[in-house]
Amino acid sequence: MKRIVIYMMIAGWLLACSDPVTTPEPVDEWPTMYPDYAGVTIPATIAPMNFNCIGKEYERVDVMITGGKTGKVHVNDKIISFPQNDWRKLLEANKGDSLLFTVCLKTDGKWIQYRSFSMYVSPYPIDYGVVYRKIAPGYEVYSKMGIYERDLSSFNERALLENTMVPGMCLNCHAFNKTRSNELSLHIRGKNGGTLMQINGEREMLDTKTDSTLSAGVYPYWHPSGKYIAYSVNDTRQSFHSVKDERVEVFDLKSDIIVYQPETHELLLSPLLQKKEVLETFPVFSSDGCKLYFCAAEVKSIPAEYKEIRYSLCSIDFNPLDGTFGERIDTLVNAETMGKSISFPRPSYDGRYIMFTLSDYGNFSIWHKEADLWLLNLQDGSMRPMEEVNSEDTESFHNWSSNSRWFVFSSRRGDGLYTRLYLASINENGIVGKPFLLPQKNPLEYYDRLIYSYNVPEFVSEPIKLEGWKVERDIVAKKRTRVRVRD
Repeated sequence: MKRIVIYMMIAGWLLACSDPVTTPEPVDEWPTMYPDYAGVTIPATIAPMNFNCIGKEYERVDVMITGGKTGKVHVNDKIISFPQNDWRKLLEANKGDSLLFTVCLKTDGKWIQYRSFSMYVSPYPIDYGVVYRKIAPGYEVYSKMGIYERDLSSFNERALLENTMVPGMCLNCHAFNKTRSNELSLHIRGKNGGTLMQINGEREMLDTKTDSTLSAGVYPYWHPSGKYIAYSVNDTRQSFHSVKDERVEVFDLKSDIIVYQPETHELLLSPLLQKKEVLETFPVFSSDGCKLYFCAAEVKSIPAEYKEIRYSLCSIDFNPLDGTFGERIDTLVNAETMGKSISFPRPSYDGRYIMFTLSDYGNFSIWHKEADLWLLNLQDGSMRPMEEVNSEDTESFHNWSSNSRWFVFSSRRGDGLYTRLYLASINENGIVGKPFLLPQKNPLEYYDRLIYSYNVPEFVSEPIKLEGWKVERDIVAKKRTRVRVRD
């Protein structure tokens, strides 16, 4: 008897929690949802692409996902939250095909059914996760910030380091070697400043400032061999605009490029990368490690001519066998002739492209509303704006996945204030998919409440092994490994 009563209770509970769709009225329009995931291309291991129906009051929502090859997932609830295991199985079974979403809403006791939309499941994998900085959009003080790791197959986020560990500490300029989590460089500013270097579990704190360089190394980029890291050294200033659409400007009075060799603790310099009349910044190595790309601009009078500073994309040969540089600078894209400026060049790891940010002037494109992503084809020299992912607001920092079939970028398209992370696919023919906002369990609630901006996203192939308490101990200690300029 007790067992029968329990079964009846369970049946009643299930019935109460279910509200099946009956005779829905078809409407010839798409569901209005946040985020807009209709028509996006996604990896088979991405977290559930939960979304919120917006623009209409409703009592219940029903979503049926049908795989192009096989399988279904059904949600009937007040919110759209797909079961993670069912979602994962459905995507795995439909790689290289599509998913069809049918959305019904119950309003005023009646069901309406919208036009169905698709998502496409790419055959190309994506890396384990992304690492990024989250920071409040303030300028005068460092407030709370941190470096965080997000597992892309779930909604799990964990803090790697937060500046609450050490008062007054600013965490920035983290970089991994081609998504390899065992090779990390992280710059720390403030009273306990230095460069955290971790290679294959061995960690040390560096002082990369020398009498021959302008500053400690920032804007790092690893050589694919892991034997070198390129940095810029910068004399940077910050100013604020008084006009509505322009908030803050950061510019360099001076800047050069250096290359660091971790094994010998030496800095490798070239006079061609330390010209007083030229601002050199944002160094990155080519996929084969034989070129060093960077941005360069003619020095101008600051602040009078700051809007006349325009950075071109340049390169110099680099010999990884002995760490020597070529004897000339080549200009790949002359931004001055375009009346534009280039920042954040990022070569794809397959050697086919360089993605960069193009804005009207300077290199601090993060607050430039006109900043867009562009793609340079290294095979034929052609370049184009990435209209598939650009918006009316700022697109800025970006990075490639290890197989060069995905990229992540930051954008202010949501509200013009906060940068959010978007991912997009690019196939073997260079066709770029519609970008999608980094998934969250309840995206509307999450992003509406979030008071931090995402920036400097980096893909990682596996979880980062970083012991916070040991890093904190190293940061507050006075010990720093001094580097020297190679003779």
